[in-house]
Order: sequence, then structure tokens, then C-alpha cells
Amino acid sequence: ILASLFFYGYWNISYIVLIIFSILFNYSLARLLFSKFESKLALIFGLIVNVSLLAYFKYSNFLVDNLSQILNLTISIEPIILPLAISFFTFQQIAFLVDSWKNKVKDYNFLNYALFIVFFPQLIAGPIIHHSNIIPQFKQLSNLLVDYKNILLGLLIFSIGLFKKVIIADTLLVVVNNGFDHSIS
Repeated sequence: ILASLFFYGYWNISYIVLIIFSILFNYSLARLLFSKFESKLALIFGLIVNVSLLAYFKYSNFLVDNLSQILNLTISIEPIILPLAISFFTFQQIAFLVDSWKNKVKDYNFLNYALFIVFFPQLIAGPIIHHSNIIPQFKQLSNLLVDYKNILLGLLIFSIGLFKKVIIADTLLVVVNNGFDHSIS
């Protein structure tokens, strides 16, 4: 969890507060829904909070710019930088809330839930995953043991990717940029 939060905050440390708030809010609400508090109102409140956060970060600039043009006014706001993976972690948590409300969630502890949300290999590239597919894997004791074969395999795959990027892609960059610079429009 700490490594994932470090990874997430490395680009913009201020958004760590956002993802931590989102995790705490959604886990608390899911616990409330899981404890047989079957209120559609609580679920709707959770959906509104999640979608509002997503809409604010993704569409505020767009909305203000377009309203300014339509109304012929000079309205401006400070540009809002989109937080890394906000759609992924928001939709995963919405699915978790709905499943909690439908009593399809097992009693997960906070650390497993937090890891499910911030798991950095999946966080920025997806796919959006269902809690029932990944949280049980965190609980398996065999996954807590160091598997040197997997480590070596991972290092090999990483090295191949690094080679492709540094040797092949960076070498071809000069040719490709030259081609784009001199293309016919």
C-alpha cells in the first residue's frame, strides 16, 4: 500500500489526499451497507459523491470554458490537472459499493480493500477489476512467499521492455520525428 501510494504521489503529491479520502469514504460506506444497512439513500449518496469528484476533476475546465463562450463572459478558473487514474479507482469503488449494497461482498479488512484500490501495477493502466477477482488473492498465504522464479521472470520481461524502449524506440525516434517534421499537410 505504501509503495503504491508513493508511486501514485510521485507525479503529484497533493492527489494522495484525494485517493486516501476516496478509500476511507468508500470503505466506511461499504461497511455500513455490508452491515445490513440496506438503504438506497446511503448508496445513492455514495454514488453522488464518487461521480461528483470524478466530474469535478474531469469536466470543470470544459464546463467553465464552454459556458464562458456561450454566455460571452470572461469566466476563468485555475486549470485543474486530472488526477492519475481517477476513473479507474472511482469506478472500482462504485462497483464495490453496489456489491456491498447487494450483499455480494465478503467481509474484507481495510488493508486488503486499500491495496485493491491502489495496487499500482493495475492502477494507471487498468483494467477495472472486480473485488472478488483480486482481494481473495491478497489473502492467500502462498502469495506472501517470495518466489525467485517469478522475480527472475519479471526481471527478464522488464529487461526486454527496457531494451525495446531504449535501444529500438529511442533510436528510431530521430527517423520518425524527421518524417513527421517533413510530412505533407
